[in-house]
Amino acid sequence: MLRKKLRHTRRYQEIINAFLKNGFSHFLYRIGLTRKASREFDGDAVTDMNNRDIGRKLRQTFQELGPTFIKLGQLASTQRDSIPKEVATELEKLQDEAISIPYEQVKKLVEEELGDSLENLFADFSEAPLATASIGQVHTAHLHTGEELAIKIQRPAIEDSIETDLEILHGVARIMEERISWARTYNVQERMDEFTSSLRDELDYTVEGRNAERVAKQFKNQSTIHIPKIYWDFTTKKVLTMERINGIKISKVDLLDQAGYNRKLIAKRLANAMFRQALEDGFFHGDPHAGNIYILPDNVISFIDFGMMGRLGTHMRHHFAALMIYLQQGNSSGIIKTFTDMEILDDETNVNALQRDLDNLIAKYYEVSLVRISLGEVMLEIFAIAYRYQVKLPADITILGKAILTLEDIMHQLDPEFSIMKAVEPYGKNCSKSATIHERWLGMHGINSWKMQR
Repeated sequence: MLRKKLRHTRRYQEIINAFLKNGFSHFLYRIGLTRKASREFDGDAVTDMNNRDIGRKLRQTFQELGPTFIKLGQLASTQRDSIPKEVATELEKLQDEAISIPYEQVKKLVEEELGDSLENLFADFSEAPLATASIGQVHTAHLHTGEELAIKIQRPAIEDSIETDLEILHGVARIMEERISWARTYNVQERMDEFTSSLRDELDYTVEGRNAERVAKQFKNQSTIHIPKIYWDFTTKKVLTMERINGIKISKVDLLDQAGYNRKLIAKRLANAMFRQALEDGFFHGDPHAGNIYILPDNVISFIDFGMMGRLGTHMRHHFAALMIYLQQGNSSGIIKTFTDMEILDDETNVNALQRDLDNLIAKYYEVSLVRISLGEVMLEIFAIAYRYQVKLPADITILGKAILTLEDIMHQLDPEFSIMKAVEPYGKNCSKSATIHERWLGMHGINSWKMQR
């Protein structure tokens, strides 16, 4: 118990010092973590920073503090309903990288976890890692039967250090809700609970393995999507063994062209795969950046890394479809009705002002070509408006919005003429068939595309 208390005290001071060094003394004083604004560190006071400066300083702080805070910042970057766009944009730049684990430690951990020597387990095992990150790193290997593997190994003792950070962060969240109205409005403690659950899942590699298999089942009859096989006989909570994907990273457009791939087809397949996951199955890849998507022969798309997943229940899929419908129609009243159906407005919400801002957003895209409209950007603008009026959007909706924005950047590189607005339309229709909004989609005012295009 004493050792745990000392560990917490040392880590707590490290966290406080990192925030002080990067100019957050006023914030720490405001929430009661320090007795007064510090003069020991002469960084810019948060009160004198704009949102971009705050985001940059926050990113630096999180990067210095390591895995827990890097993951926290990455998740926070998706919460566009409660975090200013400029701050979220800076937090997106957080890099999940670290010094590699010495091979001797890797060997020891794998042998302990799998209960045998590396020589008996594998035909070969690379000493140098293929990739490194703050929680673990990946090595390549072959089974004695010839299969090529990618093996993710968790960093020794990382779970203990993350649990220490989480316990401290829960205490900070409680203090924030006691002292800051914004923290109460956005249920910071509840969001910290969600983050804790997500990060603990990420520390259990069997959860990632099950996530991969669940996505594989979504595409079991679709040869255009490939999900790496999980080798459960060589997988534990701290070791994840999967099929190695030897493809071209989707962002390497020049290599795709050299190999003769069809970029337009790949863009279409990628959009279909994402919307099928989110709007048909309600279980989707929450971090589809370019490093997690590879292209295989015959324009086959392979997703990897299923540590972060999003979930949309049936009702939430209907609500998302409704938002898409009303965006297509340029109908701000419909958007507000959907917010009401989602039970995210309260008696204090200035509905008239909210509708005025939504109308201004719709006017911004008047007569803009579908090809030039970014669904992700429009969603983020809606999130920003919701933030101004303290409308609390469900976390998975904001994760989906961020995922769509990430995919749009990739698809624009593949095919500059691709329209994700057109790609989402049939999925929105299918999603709405079992709800009353289906009739609105098919016939309300005879509108089938963006009202402002007419």
